[in-house]
Amino acid sequence: MEAVLRPGPRICEGDCAVLKRDDVFKAVPVLRRRKIIFEKQWFYLDNAIGHAYGTTFEVTSGGNLQPKQEVEESTTETKEAGTDNRNIVDDGKSQKLTHDDIKALKDKGIKGQEIVQQLIENSTTFRDKTEFAQDKYIKKKKKKYEAVITIVKPSTRILSTMYYAREPGKINHLRYDTLAQMLTLGNIRAGNKMIVMETCAGLVLGAVMERMGGYGSIIQMYPGGGPVRAATSCFGFPKPFFDNLHEFPLSKVDSLLSGTFSTETLPSEPEDNVLVEEESNGLTDEKQISLQETEEESTTETAMEINQTEEQDTMDINAEDVEFKENKEKENKDNVREKQRKQWERRKKLIETAALLTQKNADGLIVASKFHPTPLLLSLLEFVAPSRPFVVYCQYKEPLLECYTKLRERGGVINLKLSETWLRNYQVLSDRSHPKLTMSGGGGYLLSGITVVLDKGKSDSSHLEALKMEEPSSKRCKVQDLHC
Repeated sequence: MEAVLRPGPRICEGDCAVLKRDDVFKAVPVLRRRKIIFEKQWFYLDNAIGHAYGTTFEVTSGGNLQPKQEVEESTTETKEAGTDNRNIVDDGKSQKLTHDDIKALKDKGIKGQEIVQQLIENSTTFRDKTEFAQDKYIKKKKKKYEAVITIVKPSTRILSTMYYAREPGKINHLRYDTLAQMLTLGNIRAGNKMIVMETCAGLVLGAVMERMGGYGSIIQMYPGGGPVRAATSCFGFPKPFFDNLHEFPLSKVDSLLSGTFSTETLPSEPEDNVLVEEESNGLTDEKQISLQETEEESTTETAMEINQTEEQDTMDINAEDVEFKENKEKENKDNVREKQRKQWERRKKLIETAALLTQKNADGLIVASKFHPTPLLLSLLEFVAPSRPFVVYCQYKEPLLECYTKLRERGGVINLKLSETWLRNYQVLSDRSHPKLTMSGGGGYLLSGITVVLDKGKSDSSHLEALKMEEPSSKRCKVQDLHC
């Protein structure tokens, strides 16, 4: 039976897509008549809507996109190539076409592929170059003159590569292979109940959400006034993915552990009763105003019939003023009611998240923040169930070494490992496979382990014994004399 190829997902308006050109990526929203600037090219994404993700487009005149047609290269023609490049002198005189000639070709609307072909034909040294040098020359000219982009669907690998290349400081220099190690060591899977503490613009959170596929629950711990999810929004998750996403501030963790977390400030219902009373009072005041206006109208009609038209104009103006005031008061009341409802919903979600944390049965913990990991890990491990993995990322190893020592003294964890991921990219071509000359210097460090039941009595005694063993003999004698 022949396999039926199903069409992939289509580009829709409102999606978040990733533009790709060679090794450069950029995440943009798909909107009509919105100018996009990418790699010194400007265009609109209107014509891309409806095409499948992964389609390669060519930028035409006017910033329009057209699907690029694949041109089959003729293999019958034999390329003329030299044996080596020793006799080629780079003096800048090998190209007959000038910048003005190339600009004139662009103004005529000639495509980049034809411009590259003319550059090859007008080069005096192209045929003397080796076959590898010719391929390198063509690739370089295509990158410069061919306005070609590919629209791909966002994923963890693409977005992590994009952030690491463009803005590594926003994700704490978290490399994509290190992120993959975190997801593996943390045993991220569908149905888990995960705790995520990260300050990587939401990249780690989005990776966990993608791996879980909308099943299970995630509790995001955040510092400051609210969570940052700039990278999470680039994934383009559907709304059901966010139904089981909870958030809890770090400033409330200590009070939750000590049992002093209070919810007395939370109102049981939105405060609509007060607003209803205010509305009723406002209506009675308006009725009184309208009654006074009718009395004034009757007196003016009986007293001054000559100035009736003038009085009518003034009454119309007064009526417009009253309507304007009514609309403004109504808008203000609606804004107050909406603000109170949002505050009530936020506090309600905070209570639900606190209830989830107090169960202390989380299936895993992931920490990747710019803060010192030791206090974060020691406090958040209280919410993780036994026999569950935890992973901590840090750009430097010294904080993780201190965290490693504290965990060994505290107990309650096993299989502690401090590791560093190492990555090298290779160029794989015929007769030219070799490691790339440029590579990343470091991708950060990971501290991983598994939680176990902590025996507080044994941990305290072992901690005291460890302190005694660390103390010099003379100091131990002095301490014993003081106790006597």
